[in-house]
Amino acid sequence: MSLISVGSMAFDAIETPFGKVDKIVGGANVYIAYAASYFTTPVQLVSVVGYDFEQQEMDEMKKRGVMLDGVEIVPDEKSFFWSGRYHMDMNSRDTLVTDLNVLANFKPVVPDNYQGAEFLMLGNLAPAVQLSVIKQLKTRPKLIVLDTMNFWMDIALDDLKAVMKEVDVLMVNDSEARQLSGEFSLVKAARKILGMGPKFLVIKKGEHGALLFHENHVFNAPALPLEDVFDPTGAGDTFAGGFIGYLAKTKDISFANMKTAIIVGSALASFCVEQFGPNRLKEITKEEIDERIAEFVQLVSFDIDLV
Repeated sequence: MSLISVGSMAFDAIETPFGKVDKIVGGANVYIAYAASYFTTPVQLVSVVGYDFEQQEMDEMKKRGVMLDGVEIVPDEKSFFWSGRYHMDMNSRDTLVTDLNVLANFKPVVPDNYQGAEFLMLGNLAPAVQLSVIKQLKTRPKLIVLDTMNFWMDIALDDLKAVMKEVDVLMVNDSEARQLSGEFSLVKAARKILGMGPKFLVIKKGEHGALLFHENHVFNAPALPLEDVFDPTGAGDTFAGGFIGYLAKTKDISFANMKTAIIVGSALASFCVEQFGPNRLKEITKEEIDERIAEFVQLVSFDIDLV
C-alpha cells in the first residue's frame, strides 16, 4: 500500500556525551523512509536536496523500495544542515547551527505517479508547506499523519491550526502538547487538541513512552528501558515511520490497530538511538524487530489474581 512521506533530507553534526560525528545523513524523511520500508513499499518521498547529497545514500534507499521521484535536486545549493549538542540526560539539547540552504525556498511538487497513495506522512516542516502537499492530492488519502514542533507554534500558529483541520493524526511531544493547548494536564490538553481537527493524537514522551488519544479512549505505551542510548536524533521521525508503515501494511486505521502501531514505532525508535544517525536502522533484521516488539509486549503483560 503506497505511502507518501514529506520531509527534510539533510546532513547533521551531532555531539552526545558518548561520541561525536561531524557529518552524517539525517533529516525527517530519511528516518521515516528507513523505518517505514520494513513494513510497506513503495515509500514515496517528497523532499529537496542540494548537490552535496550523496548518491550512495539515494541508491541505498532505492534498494529498500523507496521512490525518489518527488525529491528535487538543486544543483547550485547545499542540503539542509543541522548541528546539535545533547546534554547528559539525552532529553535536552542545544542547537548549534541551522542552515536551511535548499529548504529555505522549498516548494514541494507531488509527482503524478504518487497520486492515489492511501497514506500520507507529513514530516516536520513549515505548516504552509505541509498544507500545500495535501492540496496537490487529487484523492484524499485514507490516513494523513502530521508531525510538528514548538517552533511552528511560535511563528506560524495560524498556518498550523489550518493544516490540523485537514489531518487524521497529530504527533507532538508532551511540552508541545501543553504549549498548543495551554493546559498542563495531558488529558485536558488532548481533549482541547482533538477539538482542533485531528481524530487521533499521539503525544511522545521520550524515555517515558507515548500516549494515544481518540475520542474518550486513551492508550499508554511504555518505553523500553535501554542500556545504551547513543544518539536520540531522529528517534521521533523513526517512531513516525514505523507507526505509519505498520498502518499502511495492515490497512487498518482503527484505534485498536493504532495501539499496535505505537508499539511498532517505539520498537523502531529504540533501535535508532543505538548508533549515530540512521546507521542502526540500515542493518536491523525482521527477526530483530519482531524480538524487540515482543520485549515491549512483555513490559505490559501480566497476570493478576484479585482476592
